[in-house]
Amino acid sequence: MAAMTISAEKYDFVVAQDGSGNYTTVQAAINAVPDFRKAGSTRILIKAGTYKEKLTIPSTKNGVELYGEGQVVLTYDDYASKRSLLGEEMGTSGSSSVYVFCPYFKAENITFENSSGPVGQAVACQIGSDKAVFRHCRFLGCQDTLYPFGDNSRQYYEDCYIEGTVDFIFGKAQCVFNRCHIHSKGNGYLTAPATPKGRNCGYVFYDCRMTASKGVDKVYLSRPWRPYAQAVFIHCELGSHICPEGWNNWGNAENEKTAYYAEYESRGPGANPGKRAIWSHQLTDINQYDLRTVLAGEDGWNYLGN
Repeated sequence: MAAMTISAEKYDFVVAQDGSGNYTTVQAAINAVPDFRKAGSTRILIKAGTYKEKLTIPSTKNGVELYGEGQVVLTYDDYASKRSLLGEEMGTSGSSSVYVFCPYFKAENITFENSSGPVGQAVACQIGSDKAVFRHCRFLGCQDTLYPFGDNSRQYYEDCYIEGTVDFIFGKAQCVFNRCHIHSKGNGYLTAPATPKGRNCGYVFYDCRMTASKGVDKVYLSRPWRPYAQAVFIHCELGSHICPEGWNNWGNAENEKTAYYAEYESRGPGANPGKRAIWSHQLTDINQYDLRTVLAGEDGWNYLGN
């Protein structure tokens, strides 16, 4: 991630571990945001550093925006089978390093990390908010790295890096990934959508690049966490690690009748339209996935301009 130098004068709060800002922790700055603020977004500058915090941005904090200056890492090391103080397993949702529930959230130049390693489900960032935008961010982990959560959540990712092993982009939300780099650290599945029935789209990848670590050679584009899962890859570059069949039915042939998996003009050694699973689709028309409108919804959200 390229270093950024930003004037602190443009921000409402500054977080700096050396005490040169308003707060030394990100959570303290979030807590300082007035609940249900109506005057507009609250812009928070985070100065370079690694912040080990289990961070929650609640739904009462409207319009929180996080901007990283230099290398900013928000990290924690919980995982699903880890025991809480009450002796109970945390579970997948409980494992997340960062929780985002506020509407109109934005993050730029931030790394979200779960540092627990290959220990099963371990979420780096769980997002349940509507109208969330991530630009030039990194999401680091292994299994279940990025959790776009929420029945009515729309999320936009631009020029981001996302890595993992199994199902490392998963959940119910509607998401657009534009010019993102998706990196597999092990054999498995890039995505596991849980798209609710009746949605116009689930996950849409535009101009993204899929790469893999050395020795990784069997990765599926997706498997359906729920029966009506949707994922569409448009103009994407697929490495040789992508399986020729492309898509997996998660051991249930009935999913083939309800899930919707499609590609449009994939390229690279992993693009094998003639060998794809017969229940998937090769698109000839992508008007319904127009980048400017696919997440617009009934309120006409212009995520490209946010």
